[in-house]
Amino acid sequence: MEGYILEWLNLFGRWIHLITGIAWIGASFYFIWLDNHLEAPAKDSDRERGVGGELWAVHGGGFYNAQKYSNGVPAMPPNLHWFKWEAYTTLITGAFLMALIYWYQAEIYLIDPGVMALSKPVAIVLGVLTLVVGWLGYDALCKSQLGQRENMMALALLVVLSIIAWGLCQVFSGRGAYMHFGAMLGTIMVANVYFVIMPGQRAMVAACTDGRQPDPIHGARAKQRSVHNTYFTLPVLFIMISNHYAMTWGHDYNWLILIAMSVAGALIRVHFVQAHFGKPSPIPAGVAILLLIGIVTAIAPSPRAAPDSTAAMVTLDQAHAIIQARCTACHATVPTHPGFAAPPKGVVLETPEQTLAQATSIHQQIVVTRAMPIGNLTGMTDEERTIIDRWYLSSPVAGNP
Repeated sequence: MEGYILEWLNLFGRWIHLITGIAWIGASFYFIWLDNHLEAPAKDSDRERGVGGELWAVHGGGFYNAQKYSNGVPAMPPNLHWFKWEAYTTLITGAFLMALIYWYQAEIYLIDPGVMALSKPVAIVLGVLTLVVGWLGYDALCKSQLGQRENMMALALLVVLSIIAWGLCQVFSGRGAYMHFGAMLGTIMVANVYFVIMPGQRAMVAACTDGRQPDPIHGARAKQRSVHNTYFTLPVLFIMISNHYAMTWGHDYNWLILIAMSVAGALIRVHFVQAHFGKPSPIPAGVAILLLIGIVTAIAPSPRAAPDSTAAMVTLDQAHAIIQARCTACHATVPTHPGFAAPPKGVVLETPEQTLAQATSIHQQIVVTRAMPIGNLTGMTDEERTIIDRWYLSSPVAGNP
């Protein structure tokens, strides 16, 4: 029953997290696009009222005329729309999922004894500290002199985040390290909204309500953090889906893959932001493409040698016996592992025929990426992985008679 309840909590948490994340990212992307497409007001009367830019658009069967005031408005409108709960709800649901999956079930998803033998409480504390220290360090960088020089700030962030990515991959399972890195970036993004953007906007509204000119520093700070948020977005989205692709987090150089994919995502976002102005440089997109090609090439499996004809053949029954001992606690019609109410991805490995049908996937997960059994919960040995490898390479599935 516990596994069944966890499955539903996981489903509802992911569903809400996805919905609110789409709402937040969609609004963020739109306002970045809007800011970058503003043109000088056509009417002198608008400029006199403090309008700094405007944009005409058509959508949904109607025309829109968006205007942005440079710094404050002559009079506060009766209805002012705020954009904050999309971000806050994304953080709340993300924290719920992190606690449900990676902390409550840390022995499955977060701790890998082959990486570092952590106790569950220590692993959870380290996970929480990653989120808190990540925000505090980033915020300190933004408030420092370095934060006033965007190019230097970007370089400093790259160095610091690379060190954190490497460190997490030396402590947690690959999957757990990736998720905590992504959660740290997501926490920074929401904290930017809560601690910087929203207080600045409240100060601007208060000044306009009192008939005072708002301090332009609030707009400048909010703009900086909003731009940072938009560059963090694609790396975070990659990490959100990376748990399905063990070839990344299960690799020996998973930390380097994480850094390279994050940089590629940020550069792709740079390209699109520049494209808003109509003259994007080919360099960011070109570097991103080269990085992605480099990753795909670097982690491609090496050509496998033909099976040793002098070695004893490994039969399907022998391979299946290992699968039964190490995998069917989770991959069964009714899993016996308490953390699963249903077989992961619907893969059932109870019979030799089912093992043969999943041979390629089994080989990829157990031998190539070594991502399974997850956290090596069942203690699969290197000798058993070698047996699975020999069986697969000599099987018809691998192109052998």
